[in-house]
Amino acid sequence: MTTRWTAVRVLRDRTAGRCLTAVVVSGFGTSALWLASGVWVKDLTGSDGLAALCMLAMWAPTLAGPFLGTLADRHRRRPLLVALSLFMAVLLLTLCAVDGPEELWLLYAVLFVYGAAGTVHDAAESALVAGAVDRSLLGDFNGLRMTANEGMKLLAPLAGAGLYTAYGGPGVAVLDAASFLAAALVYLSLRVREERPAPAREGGRSATAEGVRHLWGDAGLRPLVLAGGVTMLCAGVSGALTYAVVEDLGHSPAYAGVLYAVQGAGSVTVGLLSGPALRRLGARRFAAYGISLLAAAVALRAVPYDPAAWACAAAVGVGLPAALIAVLTGVQQRTPGPLLGRVTATAGTLVHTPNVIGLAAGAVLVELLGHRAQLVALGVVLGVTAAVLLGQSPASADRTAARSASDASPA
Repeated sequence: MTTRWTAVRVLRDRTAGRCLTAVVVSGFGTSALWLASGVWVKDLTGSDGLAALCMLAMWAPTLAGPFLGTLADRHRRRPLLVALSLFMAVLLLTLCAVDGPEELWLLYAVLFVYGAAGTVHDAAESALVAGAVDRSLLGDFNGLRMTANEGMKLLAPLAGAGLYTAYGGPGVAVLDAASFLAAALVYLSLRVREERPAPAREGGRSATAEGVRHLWGDAGLRPLVLAGGVTMLCAGVSGALTYAVVEDLGHSPAYAGVLYAVQGAGSVTVGLLSGPALRRLGARRFAAYGISLLAAAVALRAVPYDPAAWACAAAVGVGLPAALIAVLTGVQQRTPGPLLGRVTATAGTLVHTPNVIGLAAGAVLVELLGHRAQLVALGVVLGVTAAVLLGQSPASADRTAARSASDASPA
């Protein structure tokens, strides 16, 4: 009942509900393009390596997160989100010109810009939400956002595959452009009051460093973000071992899709529960409990037994998003508004870049070492990470920040 009530509170909040709508709409197009771009390149060239470069092109700009996040602090967030959405809608239409291998440079360039714009977009949206949504609803909003994103990952690739089959890559690009146009209209409909940012007193490098200093100097955020980075590194290595796990179970590679679906169901569940859990536990303990669950699930993936594999997939779906939701909510609650864009983007770089490194390392290690030993070792590392996080001083500040006056008067 509490979970349903807090979800209704988010959806009834005009700003939170519309921001969530924009996330769902634009996320649908992004998920569709994510799948179709690699298939598109594979069809045009027959190369697996060139197809894999699509993901690299979209992820590479994340490394510049601290700098890109500064842009979100130099402008009012709502107009910036509208402008970014319209820009991407127009840019994606240029992909209609890709008709052969000789135009692939255009696809990679668009995907690279897509990743950079997405980093700025996420930072600006996080700052907008933190300033416009009741602080007591931030955990609920971030949880519902996770639920929406996971839902899009289950539905959008199917829509993208159908469109690609019928109309090719340009059809998917048009779909994504339409989703950004719809998101721009949603952002235009928001009624939020934003002060014009003060003129920058420092150059770009100094302004970027200010965000890094705040993140590293906050005794509540630093261990939370570091734990998130270690967790995503281990999750990346574990993810690269998925097909070895499936083979050990005696199934074809397609069985991995079943496990991913079960994992997605777990992520949807934790998204609905995260708001009440964050208010009760605080960001640090919520993250630590999620990482503990992930540690057990990753280690038990070494057991070649179908029911265990299903249970582990569901537990991974719960534990991993819990850590990510805790990091984002902690950043929003503990960062001043003028710094929130660059701090959010910096935290995103520190948390998500290790996942890419982990995927690459796992792809190499799976050929050299047995996957069972690796999974057990990863479980130990994650367990130690959770223990260290729990061993920090009690996160009373997190619990206090998670509550606001509106909790005492829900009306």
